[in-house]
Amino acid sequence: MVEGTAVAGCGAAISALMLFVVAFILPLLFFGFFLLVGVACTVFWIWMLVDCLKHEPTDKGDNVMLIWVLLLIFTHVIGALLYYLIRRPERKRLYGK
Repeated sequence: MVEGTAVAGCGAAISALMLFVVAFILPLLFFGFFLLVGVACTVFWIWMLVDCLKHEPTDKGDNVMLIWVLLLIFTHVIGALLYYLIRRPERKRLYGK
């Protein structure tokens, strides 16, 4: 009978520990992960915006830089990905900067 009581007490402690993990630890990890992703996306967006403002040529008289800056501002991370994957390699190939 004593063994059964010890096992039952151990099971209650494990249940309390699991409740603590599910109720407190997992939400903190979830929030921390998405906070980290959000900060990383914002840093990437700022990097692409600064890159566009510093390196896009304006000597041709067209509004390529203006269009890309507006796209970056209004579409945030999606625009930054488009700029990084489409325009930046093309600009480096054409102008070398």
